[in-house]
Amino acid sequence: MAFKKKKEKKNKDPNALSTRRVISNNLFVLKLIHSVAPSYLPTYFLWSVGNAIINFLMNIWLLREIVNRYEEGRPASEVIGMLVGLIIGQMIWYCLIQTLPDIVYPRYQQRIVEHIQRGLFEKASAVELACYENPEFYDKYVKAMDDAYGRCMDVVYTVDGCIWAAVSIVSTGAMLFFIDPVLIAFSLLPLLIGLVRNLRNKVSKKRHDERQKLDRREGYVQRTFYLNEYAKEMRLTGFPGLMLRIYDKAQTDYIALWRKYGFKMTVLRLFSDSSSALTSAAAMVYAAFRTLVSRSMGIGDCLVVFNSVDAVAWNLTRMAEVFTEFRDHAMYIEDYRYFLEYKPKLAATPGGREAKAGELRAEHLTFTYEGAEKPALEDVNLTIRPGEKIALVGHNGSGKTTLVKLLLHLYEPDSGSVTLDGIPAGEYDSSSWRDAFTTVFQDFKMFSLSVAENVLLRPLREGDEGLVTEALKRSGAWERVEKMKNGIHTTLTREFDDEGEVLSVGEAQKVSLARAFTNDSPFVILDEPSSALDPIAEYNMFKNMLDACANRTLIFISHRLSSAVLADRVFYMEDGAITEEGTHAELMEKNGKYAKLFRMQAENYRETEDERAAREGGSR
Repeated sequence: MAFKKKKEKKNKDPNALSTRRVISNNLFVLKLIHSVAPSYLPTYFLWSVGNAIINFLMNIWLLREIVNRYEEGRPASEVIGMLVGLIIGQMIWYCLIQTLPDIVYPRYQQRIVEHIQRGLFEKASAVELACYENPEFYDKYVKAMDDAYGRCMDVVYTVDGCIWAAVSIVSTGAMLFFIDPVLIAFSLLPLLIGLVRNLRNKVSKKRHDERQKLDRREGYVQRTFYLNEYAKEMRLTGFPGLMLRIYDKAQTDYIALWRKYGFKMTVLRLFSDSSSALTSAAAMVYAAFRTLVSRSMGIGDCLVVFNSVDAVAWNLTRMAEVFTEFRDHAMYIEDYRYFLEYKPKLAATPGGREAKAGELRAEHLTFTYEGAEKPALEDVNLTIRPGEKIALVGHNGSGKTTLVKLLLHLYEPDSGSVTLDGIPAGEYDSSSWRDAFTTVFQDFKMFSLSVAENVLLRPLREGDEGLVTEALKRSGAWERVEKMKNGIHTTLTREFDDEGEVLSVGEAQKVSLARAFTNDSPFVILDEPSSALDPIAEYNMFKNMLDACANRTLIFISHRLSSAVLADRVFYMEDGAITEEGTHAELMEKNGKYAKLFRMQAENYRETEDERAAREGGSR
């Protein structure tokens, strides 16, 4: 017997959230805010309840009472007394509650934003570097940083809107029912229109998501025009024209986006708004008929209908749209929670072993970057004895920096391990492991802080001035720093300080190198430490560094193989593997690729010296 194949279910939106998760995400935000500022939510929502009640009393109930009592011939003093009493009550309420938005809430909100941002900063510093190279993860991180606080507060505002709408519906709806139960039907009809509004909101959400991509592209172009790091290229190359073409393309895409969604949004908005207006008009006609024709409704009640049936309908529709809003918030909060709840592969191991000087070993290390077709390192074995001076050399892309990052335990290898005295890196306290290494990367960064703080990479403490000064002297940066107006207390960059100093690349590299002279960590790693230095400065730096590292393990990466001569052992890397190993003399005798590259560089150095000598001779 043949069975019919079941129809394949449509693929669900991978970003769609279950109802349970939507509720969970919104509750997560409310709990977070309450834990940071326990008084914030109760007072905020109480304020909303009070305002909704006052709005009902002043705009609906009072109007009905004044007109009806006037119709009934009640004394004017009674009406005036009631009016004065409500006005006094309203003034007292506003005087008591006005301190909240101007004095109390800003402090609470600052506390909340600080908690959210600090949590994101701490998590960002804890995740492994591979996360920053994963486009999906990095996109979630950027969204969390951009939207976390705003979306958390949007949840509060949506709940607040629900409370306002609920109080208004109960109070005004009860009055309408009391006047004429039929009026409730006119108020309920817009709930059907709410389905159209939900559809409009979904279309609006799609348009918003597509626009965000264009906003990011436009924002990137803007940054290239005003950030200092792009300034030289933007003035000396054709990049401004290229960036302007990208900008123009974004503007064209904006127009296409409005064309794509504009007509659809207009139709949905026209239908929902006109339907609401027709429903309200029908209720008003009904009230007017009862008041003017059948004489079965008082003028005060008629005015209440005119003034409130549309408000009740709007609030009911608002309540119908609330879950769509909560679902929208939950989508953004999901990125925030994903980032916060992510468990780093290189998890911190507080209470682990303390990292000290010892034998550092890489055993069968293999590592592949996210999205790469081939491993950056493959089956690398390396043993570094205590106090040894090691040079890692090779062409760009050979895996030198990747190997260093694995030794620092910044990445988790695909296979193999990094050990210290035979114990895997993961068994050591993560902070202790990182503290055991003083590292200066080629792509070092100068922070908009004082020279001293840039050298120490921590706040300046009493007695640190001499340490910083000595480190700057040994790195060759002191001559430049000494001329600064505030010496080691001078701020680097002028981003936040008009009296700050802007260093050249070579000067900045000398300051970064000073970091290696400020502590006695058992391991020092220098990744291309002299790329921006002239040969003389490079020689002095290495001489000082070797003196400072007399009893420490030194690992340095350098393209200038002249520095490798000073190393105890040299490791030549090619295509993610160590292909040659030995002392400089042994590798030269072997006459392999290292020797060939060394002779090629030495010939270039000789040519440069000959040219300089010829130039100096000619000038005489």
